[in-house]
Amino acid sequence: MAPRKVFDLTTFHDLGLSKTIVATLSALGFEKATPIQEKAIPLVLEGSDLIGLAQTGTGKTAAFGLPMIEKLLADARRPDPRNIRALILAPTRELVNQIADNLRDFVKKTPLRVVTVVGGASINKQSEMLSRGTDILVATPGRLLDLVARKSVTLTQARYLVLDEADQMLDLGFIHDLRKISKMVPKNRQTLLFSATMPKLIGELAGEYLVNPKKVEVTPPGKAADKVEQYVHHVPGKDQKAQILRKTLTDNPDGLSLVFSRTKHGAEKLMKHLDHIGFKAASIHGNKSQGQRERALKAFRDGEIRVLVATDVAARGIDILGVTHVYNYDLPEVPDAYVHRIGRTARNGRDGIAIAFCTPDEAHLLRDIEKLMGIQITVASGEAPAVITAGPGGKSRKGRGNGGGRAGQRPARKPFGDGAQAAEGAAPSGAKRPQHGRPAQKQGERQNRNHGGGNGQGRPQRQGKPRRPEGQRREQA
Repeated sequence: MAPRKVFDLTTFHDLGLSKTIVATLSALGFEKATPIQEKAIPLVLEGSDLIGLAQTGTGKTAAFGLPMIEKLLADARRPDPRNIRALILAPTRELVNQIADNLRDFVKKTPLRVVTVVGGASINKQSEMLSRGTDILVATPGRLLDLVARKSVTLTQARYLVLDEADQMLDLGFIHDLRKISKMVPKNRQTLLFSATMPKLIGELAGEYLVNPKKVEVTPPGKAADKVEQYVHHVPGKDQKAQILRKTLTDNPDGLSLVFSRTKHGAEKLMKHLDHIGFKAASIHGNKSQGQRERALKAFRDGEIRVLVATDVAARGIDILGVTHVYNYDLPEVPDAYVHRIGRTARNGRDGIAIAFCTPDEAHLLRDIEKLMGIQITVASGEAPAVITAGPGGKSRKGRGNGGGRAGQRPARKPFGDGAQAAEGAAPSGAKRPQHGRPAQKQGERQNRNHGGGNGQGRPQRQGKPRRPEGQRREQA
């Protein structure tokens, strides 16, 4: 008989959680609190506003969800019809559903009710669900505003406001929506802001929304998971990207691979190509309906498909332990997005491999990523081109491209299978590098409000809104 697993749940009780919550955690198989939970839970219980900085996959949902549930249970009031007691905002449908699933596990055997509202689903059904009130509402910002405009929900009884993955909500252009929503929630609320990175705008957002916030940080911004082995393939063009991807997927038939494309069109085209050449593949992006996205994720989670092609809509909404490989088929325009992409593997202490493809016109994107992370990514094949930068007096000068792996980096495992042959100039034996290349179409994707936090009604773009920087236009979430 195998020995019983011993759970150290005393830490949760010591953090201030009740025996009821601790018993629920025991039934769910929680062993002990993660660092972000240890730091955040006592502060949330004491009523402080909070800024939490941590990577995805570190237990942030429990860090804010458990103490919030504890306080909601202590206050036995029920919400009035079309009212809520706590509001959690997240940037994408996938992340909203993931948060809600976790919270529903936490509130089992309690009277608390959790409801989700996202774009791409029936707004009439969502309005009906909200009609009798709910304790916790998890929502994308755009769809929430649509329901408020319909008078399907009011936020005047909300005493808790959580902004999860706040940096991505800013990247996707939700800043104006967030400001509108914050004015609808009472001022005497508790506000919790969680983010994986801390750009300047997040600091400004915190200054607007939070009162004397406490700050907890468990992972330096820009730091990738320790157990992710990272490689890059330098290639001359997009054709070579497809060749190397096909080779590496073939050499890892048992792998569960997540492939990131910069655009919706590119993701769909790549998925169809992979399906055509014999790989079990699916795609998720802003042009997919909510049902299509949920079915694709379920098939990927269950192993019915081995390759999922996605835009950045999935970078922070996929929590699947079995992902073995993350491919950056196109490098992201925003360096932080790379960190979130590769964070889909090596979760909960497991190992993982991240492979990037870089064409000459993406060399500057790779350099920005390496600067953010403070490393040089190991070169698996090819040679980095010189990067042209502005020198003194406006004269151009050539900068050195990325060479081999950084000094002192551990020897690489064979990420592409024993049969894979590295291209000439490859660094680790058997490794091949994904390629980066900026596609011919426009960089980034315009966010239409009727997807993932949009209004679902095709509402036109607001007039007078400043043009977003290239590459940062809202992806259809």
